[in-house]
Amino acid sequence: MQVVRDAMIELTVNGRVQRVDVDPQMPLLWVLRDVLNLTGTKYGCGGGVSLCGACTIHLSGRVRKSGTTPISASADKEVTTIEGLSPDGEHPLQRAWQEFNVPQCGYCQSGQIMAAAALLARNPNPTDDEIDEAMAGNICRCGTYTRIRAAIPRAAKEA
Repeated sequence: MQVVRDAMIELTVNGRVQRVDVDPQMPLLWVLRDVLNLTGTKYGCGGGVSLCGACTIHLSGRVRKSGTTPISASADKEVTTIEGLSPDGEHPLQRAWQEFNVPQCGYCQSGQIMAAAALLARNPNPTDDEIDEAMAGNICRCGTYTRIRAAIPRAAKEA
């Protein structure tokens, strides 16, 4: 039996350098939620293959599912969570989500917004097909997909 020792790992989360002393294989999701108390990133499917997208974050600007990303893969990288998207909650996507009344239960919404933010960062004027492709890794239990699809172009106009 192999014993894994905790290790001091340094990463930047929402612009702040953080040092955590955890098992290097611990999923980033649990470091964010349980160690750093950033609870906007959600545990969803627990499927081990990131089926739902509730745990979506940005790792060095790219969409990653924090539930299946070990903290060791995040060392010396920039992590952005929903809390870091906008210091005051006024990101164009957050405003569009409110305007289009996207959330119902709201559980998946941080992952949805983070996936949409990554899309708009690399493509400020996406087509409907590009939106569908970028959002395909995120599931909404309440079925607000048409509102999500409407909110993203609105946010793109403001960004």
